[in-house]
Amino acid sequence: MIYLFHGSDVEKTRTKAFEWVAKARAKEPNLAYVRLAREELTPAALEDAALSGGLFVKRLLILLDDPFVVHTRYAQEQDAEIGENEETSSGLVEDHLDELAASDNAIVILAPKLSAAKAKKLVAKAKVEYKFDTTAPRESARGFNSNVVNALSTRSREKLWLEINRALMAGDAPEMLHGLLHWKARDIMEKGSRAWTPKEARLVSLALIALLQSSRRSGLDLALSLERFALSI
Repeated sequence: MIYLFHGSDVEKTRTKAFEWVAKARAKEPNLAYVRLAREELTPAALEDAALSGGLFVKRLLILLDDPFVVHTRYAQEQDAEIGENEETSSGLVEDHLDELAASDNAIVILAPKLSAAKAKKLVAKAKVEYKFDTTAPRESARGFNSNVVNALSTRSREKLWLEINRALMAGDAPEMLHGLLHWKARDIMEKGSRAWTPKEARLVSLALIALLQSSRRSGLDLALSLERFALSI
């Protein structure tokens, strides 16, 4: 079953999606949780994580984090450079919509700024739609940490390390912070930045993916890994 989070308010959409995931995991502790970023989406990964259960868990909770390609000039150039295209991300999800909708697993699709055409397709298949469009004044909420985002955007390693620690002490989950950092790296790739070239932002994006995969495989403390990442930029 699909739970769709989208809308023009990126901050609120991401905040609400991660809040929903946290509540679902608290309500059903035996849920196996996996977050898949766009770069991790392959047919095998999607089928293994979203379309099948495990021997020791009844259900899976899968967060597909920003799986759709944003068609800007930066996005097209960078995705072409690293081999991403509609077939490997956007098209893959769309091709599996019927299976995802029919699955007993909880599939959360987090897709801020989803195009109207894609939104129509996904809403038709979703069990629940959560849409958050920008309104004035903008709501401030935990889950989207603008200080962390700004520190990465300005390439301030000391500031980023400090803000990550503040966020962790305030109760933000390492998984949420990782997702936020990875989203911002992708955002910089697509829009550009004074502090980062698109190629450098791409390397940051890939480094964050590798960091998360390493944490999953070896059981490394994700919070500590994020602190080390901050000091490496």
